[in-house]
Amino acid sequence: MSNAGVFFREFVRSPLTTASAIPSSKALTEQMVAPIPERGEPVVVELGPGTGAFTEVIQSRLDGRGRHLAVELNPRLADVLAKRFPDVEVIVADAERLPELLADRGIRAEVVISGLPWAAYRGRLTDAVAAAMDPAGVFTQFTYTWTRWAGPSKRQLAGFRRCFEEVVLTRTIWGNVPPALVHVMRRPRHV
Repeated sequence: MSNAGVFFREFVRSPLTTASAIPSSKALTEQMVAPIPERGEPVVVELGPGTGAFTEVIQSRLDGRGRHLAVELNPRLADVLAKRFPDVEVIVADAERLPELLADRGIRAEVVISGLPWAAYRGRLTDAVAAAMDPAGVFTQFTYTWTRWAGPSKRQLAGFRRCFEEVVLTRTIWGNVPPALVHVMRRPRHV
């Protein structure tokens, strides 16, 4: 089965834990991974990688540098991801455990790229991400244009503003289906 087929099947099985019925577009992916530095050995953490739309571009940008960890709750998607990207450290876990997962490895995240849906932000996920990040870290999370005025999206944005000193929203990415925007958050407040 193709990656898109696997992704769609998992969306149908659990639409609240899989962000979309189709993987993200190249245009959205490029915006999401833009904060990865071109030099050095960055620690990049990917939350909810699914079948790897962002993973592939992250690996390309890193080009063998740094460390790339992918935290996926769905074991079926994690298995597909691990087979596709053997150089990525795939961890089957809830993203709210991020501080513990990184502390166990003796690292902090410099860049966090999230493909997680709204439902993942009901608890303390934003706090966990901020707590796991380097003080100069950058966190990206996409949202769909047609949902950004809904209650869950507003609560998600309030959480971002509470946990990060800077929260910027990109222009609309019309090349994605559905059209999307990216929240870019910098300087975590270690809550």
